[in-house]
Amino acid sequence: MRVSKMGFKNVKLSNLNEMYPGQDILMQTNQVKQYGSGIYAYDNVPLKLQDNIEEIIKKHFNRADYIEVQMPTIQPAEIWKRSGRYDKYIEEGVTMLSETDKGTYCLAPTAEEAITVFSENRLTSHKQLPVGYYQIGTKYRNEIRNRGYLLRGKEFLMFDLYTFDKNEEAMIENYKKIKETYFKVFDELQISIVAVAADNGSMGGKNSEEIMAISRIGEDTILFDENTKQGLNVEVLEKENAEEYLKETYGIEDIKKLQERKAVELGHIFALGTKYSDSMDIKFIDAENNSQPFYMGCYGIGVSRLLGLVYENNIIKENDKIVGFSLPVSITPYYLYIISNDKKLEKAEKLYQQFQEKDVNIIIDDTNSSIGEKIRNAKVLGIPYIGIMGNNTEDGYIEIERTKDRSKKIVKVEDAINLIEKLSLTKKDLDF
Repeated sequence: MRVSKMGFKNVKLSNLNEMYPGQDILMQTNQVKQYGSGIYAYDNVPLKLQDNIEEIIKKHFNRADYIEVQMPTIQPAEIWKRSGRYDKYIEEGVTMLSETDKGTYCLAPTAEEAITVFSENRLTSHKQLPVGYYQIGTKYRNEIRNRGYLLRGKEFLMFDLYTFDKNEEAMIENYKKIKETYFKVFDELQISIVAVAADNGSMGGKNSEEIMAISRIGEDTILFDENTKQGLNVEVLEKENAEEYLKETYGIEDIKKLQERKAVELGHIFALGTKYSDSMDIKFIDAENNSQPFYMGCYGIGVSRLLGLVYENNIIKENDKIVGFSLPVSITPYYLYIISNDKKLEKAEKLYQQFQEKDVNIIIDDTNSSIGEKIRNAKVLGIPYIGIMGNNTEDGYIEIERTKDRSKKIVKVEDAINLIEKLSLTKKDLDF
């Protein structure tokens, strides 16, 4: 990609939001454009970064044999009334409505009703179970507090998975399998997570856990055991039977051993039981030829929220001043940012074309900016490696800098091509 085609806003970063400096950089440089409270558009780099996050999520859940589908984001109010949640969601002001002369529609804040209707007359026999459907799509919630930029928006991208089982035991087995898959996903995304005992709230069902990342920018307070990696949301302590609930469901017997931490919620997993199949009267035929309600589970990951946290987690500083990001090579949309002086522009263009022919995603800064400005822009965009062809490099050589630690190495141009191509395939940092 060429910087000259991006419409990138070349600015000096100033007065960054102390709580969310990473996302404030995105706003100041027009990488994320705000249209209103909680409503955003993404420029190329954050969009492709989000795409890569999606692909990692899909890869792991495909491996676990869950099936990708797509639910509508605008849904008839009738299916929400059928489940009994319509009045509650309207009363709480969560759901956005579209009133038309053809009827009332809900802009989907979640998809339990839609997926249950989707499975009606599709899953009819115990022989088809267990099964799980997932999607990644846009959701809408009328959030009152739109703090944290991408961490809490009115429109947001979400992964949601729904499972159908024949009994409670099978539902819990699916729950455990999916929980393990969550840890595989976040491990590849280089984000350490904690499964936190939580209240089911309006979702209903048997038990649930929030998937949290311990972070300075967290809005939630959790209690966390460093040894077992088990945590709980302090809100659970408000339940009447809190101690019994924590002991029976999560094996937490002594909360005094837990340490208080701030955390960001990135997902939530629920064992729903028969709440929706009962309320919406959707059943299957068991081995004894009897009609039975499905045992369901639902599982979510806030993809756009995760995008925001990736930026906050990968901020780089120079002389104690924030200068941009160094995105992880496992998910970065571009691996190298090519910079040259005027004398070597033609050689830089040739190198760019060689990468293009190999389908290795890189950026060339073909603007009239100075070398210093180009280096600054590479870091603001978060590209993990910078390739400089300037006064300090002989013809046929290029200086490669790793932005997260500023380590550098001068190599032959042909060696640089091989190094970056290998980087794009292995997703592992160069060995400087």
